[in-house]
Amino acid sequence: MFAIIVGTHGRFSEELVKSCEMICGEQKNVRAVTLVPGEGPDDVVEKYKKAIAELDSSGGVLFLNDLFGGSPYNAACRLVIENEAYGIVTGVNLPMLIEMCSAQMMDDGSDIHALMDKAVEAGKNGTQTFHASQIVDDDEDLL
Repeated sequence: MFAIIVGTHGRFSEELVKSCEMICGEQKNVRAVTLVPGEGPDDVVEKYKKAIAELDSSGGVLFLNDLFGGSPYNAACRLVIENEAYGIVTGVNLPMLIEMCSAQMMDDGSDIHALMDKAVEAGKNGTQTFHASQIVDDDEDLL
């Protein structure tokens, strides 16, 4: 099984995991890691290591971070560079996390590269637009 660690600035990761659990139920192999004011990348690395120790990471670790180049991302890079079974996806959103939790439950043995691709696709597909101009009036089509 692969582990999921959501690492973000502030409490965003905690709330994202809570929202996911509202929809999918309790997630036992997912952890939220926060970077709060006064902390730096070294603090986040230690939090990541603690989370990994608590999780089943036999199938790797997928880090879902908020911002490319931010401190949570940079801290994850320090761990990913040392382990081929670890990977990072940035731009975490709720559809991405839900999809990864579903993939985790299915546990089809996907490698970290396939999981990262699935996460990116889910994140993109979860971003949609809507505007009133998109509504088609069926009565106008008949004229």
